[in-house]
Amino acid sequence: MRRKLVAGNWKMHGLKAQLGEVEAIAAAAAANPQVDVALCVPFTLIAPAVAASSALPIGAQDLHEADKGAHTGCISGAMLRECGATLTIVGHSERRADQHETSHDAWAKAAAARRHGLHVILCCGETEAERDAGRAERIVQSQIEKSLPDGASPEWLTLAYEPRWAIGTGKTPTLDDIAAIHAIARAKLRMMVGDAAVGIRILYGGSVTGANAADILAVDNVDGALVGGASLTAEKFVPIIRAAASLS
Repeated sequence: MRRKLVAGNWKMHGLKAQLGEVEAIAAAAAANPQVDVALCVPFTLIAPAVAASSALPIGAQDLHEADKGAHTGCISGAMLRECGATLTIVGHSERRADQHETSHDAWAKAAAARRHGLHVILCCGETEAERDAGRAERIVQSQIEKSLPDGASPEWLTLAYEPRWAIGTGKTPTLDDIAAIHAIARAKLRMMVGDAAVGIRILYGGSVTGANAADILAVDNVDGALVGGASLTAEKFVPIIRAAASLS
């Protein structure tokens, strides 16, 4: 049975003044050991967050595909490891939309993260226009096919389905829609990596809250959640952790 993972993505939020929230979330994670919990914070907060909560995995939200070089403003996998990060998100929809990243970029970044021993949360998901055109399943399958590095395994890879139109909007797909895409994603993984697909967790991301988490996390093939705004405070994030624990 795949353990639930609840991962928070703080995006461009968080200063040292918010380290108390990290500590409170770490305490909640310790109180619910049947669930895996992680926080992906801004680069500037990685080292302080690691120091504030040594037992809680702290990750990044992106990295560069190169190990070093003339890449102004970027950060490498080695730098993340030196900060204390143990995981990173790649291919997030906001990176794809705002920084025009492609599935090939996500593939290269995932491979770089693996080289440096980082766990990867690889994101995929359709836009609202793509869903309205009936292309959601094909888009997700294509993104997985083009983004998944060789040797994908549960030891270092987690997939996250996050429909772009549901992120930060308060909208969520129906539970049937979530189940359908997660089943498609699982089948695609099975085609690409064989038996290893059984152990790879697939998270759902997109306006997950304490109010809807239990229903979403109970859906077949939903192995956890990638949480945005609701992960910024323990008050909002802990109910999601508890919802995952209640299903474990």
